[in-house]
Formats: sequence, structure tokens, C-alpha cells
Amino acid sequence: MKKRMYLIPAAFILIFLSFTIFGERGLLRIYHLDREKEEIQQRAAMLKAENDKLKQEIEALKTDRRYLESIARKDFGLVRKNEVIYQFPAKK
Repeated sequence: MKKRMYLIPAAFILIFLSFTIFGERGLLRIYHLDREKEEIQQRAAMLKAENDKLKQEIEALKTDRRYLESIARKDFGLVRKNEVIYQFPAKK
């Protein structure tokens, strides 16, 4: 009879602890959600930095003629009058 007096509260405590730790809103779930939140915040910061860099490039393309000229030369192979371009074969 005395064992039952200890077993019943112990069983309730074990059930309560299992829900507290492993339940849908338990400690493990909170831990995983916190880790996911940190990863998302890091990704957001990285995307914000990339977005700022692209905004600066757009502004440079709109206002800086030398930058625009360097892009045109590098990407499209454009040249000015009286310029000669030498192209060498790539080494293997």
C-alpha cells in the first residue's frame, strides 16, 4: 500500500517530465526552433549584405562612367578608337 503512494506520484511526475522535455512544445522542440531561428537570422544578414552590395553596384552603374566603361571592356570586349587589343592563347 505504501509503495502505491510513491508509485502513483512518481508516475505522474515522469509523465509530466516526458511531456515537458519531448512534447510538441517541449524543451527539445524549443531548442531546435532556436537553432533554426539563428540560422535564418544569419541567412537574412548574409542576404542583406549581398543586397547592399548590389545596390552599390547599381548606383555605380548609374553614376560612374569609368566603372561602366570598365564593365563594358571586361564583359563585352569593347575598345576605344585607335586601341589595339592583343589576345594570347591560354596556357594549358
